[in-house]
Amino acid sequence: MEASRYKSILSRASLAFAVLLLSGCDSALLNPKGAIGVQEKELIITSLLLMLIVVIPVILMTLYFSFKYRASNTDEEYAPDWSHSTKIEVIVWTIPIIIIAILGTITWHSTHELEPSKPLVSEVEPMTIEVVSLDWKWLFIYPEQKIATVNYVAFPKDVPIQFKLTSDNIMNSFFIPRLGSQIYAMPGMVTRLHLIANHEGDFKGIAASYSGEGFSHMKFTAKALPDQDSFDNWVNMVKASPDTLSDLAAYKSLAEPSIDAPVTYYSKVVPELFTNVVTQYPGSMNASFDAACLVSEEG
Repeated sequence: MEASRYKSILSRASLAFAVLLLSGCDSALLNPKGAIGVQEKELIITSLLLMLIVVIPVILMTLYFSFKYRASNTDEEYAPDWSHSTKIEVIVWTIPIIIIAILGTITWHSTHELEPSKPLVSEVEPMTIEVVSLDWKWLFIYPEQKIATVNYVAFPKDVPIQFKLTSDNIMNSFFIPRLGSQIYAMPGMVTRLHLIANHEGDFKGIAASYSGEGFSHMKFTAKALPDQDSFDNWVNMVKASPDTLSDLAAYKSLAEPSIDAPVTYYSKVVPELFTNVVTQYPGSMNASFDAACLVSEEG
C-alpha cells in the first residue's frame, strides 16, 4: 500500500515536471514567419482538431466505462450474452469515415497548394539560391550575385526564394522550420523549394535526415533582411571576403567531410558550379534532364 502511494506521488510529480518543462518550449512549426509556414500551421491545427473529435470521446468513454463497470459496482446489470448494438456500430463507423473523408479532401487540396516546386504567387520577382548538401555542412550559391556562403543564407523579407537543391554525397533533407516545407537534396538530381519570409530575423535551418557522424552539427542560419538595400549591403560585404571558390579544386577541398564548419563567405564562385556538382553522376537520367534544364535557365 505504501509503495503504491509513493508510486502515485512520483507519477504526479513527473507529470508536473514535464508540463513545467514544456511550458517554456517555443515550437517553430506553430510560430511561423512565412506564408508557407502559416498555411502548414493551419493544416496541422485543423488535422489535430478533426482527430480530437474521435480521440476525446474515446478517452472520456474509457474512463466512464471503467468507473461504471468496476467490480465493486453491484448495481449495474450483468449481461454476459450482450454482443451487438446497431446504434453503436453506426456511430463508431460513420464518424471516423466522415473525418477520414474530410482529412482526405484537405490533404488532396493542401498537397497541390503546398507543392514545394510550385512557384509562389507574388508581384515581386523571385530570387534563386542554389543549395549543395555536403558532409556535414550546407553550401549556398547565389548565381545572380556570383557569391557563396557556408552554413549561412540571407535574403530580403517579402521576396519569394527559389531554392534549387542537390547533394554532393549522401541524400539529406533541407528544412527551415519557421518558413516551412522540408525537402530532400539528392545526388545527381535537382529538387526545388519555394519559400518566403514575411518577417525579418534569424531562423534556424537543419538537416532533417541522418547522414553520418556530423549530422547533429549540420545546422545553418537563414537570415531574413529588412529590405533589398540591406541585402545589397550584405552582398557587398560578402564580395569583400578574401575567400573564393574560383576553381573546382577549391570546391573539392571544401567538400571534404568536416564537423562544426564555421560560417564562411566566398566572394567568387566558379561558373556553373552547381551544374557541375549535379552532373558528376552521369548514370542518372534525372541528372541529365535537370542539368539540361539548369543550362537552359542559366543560358
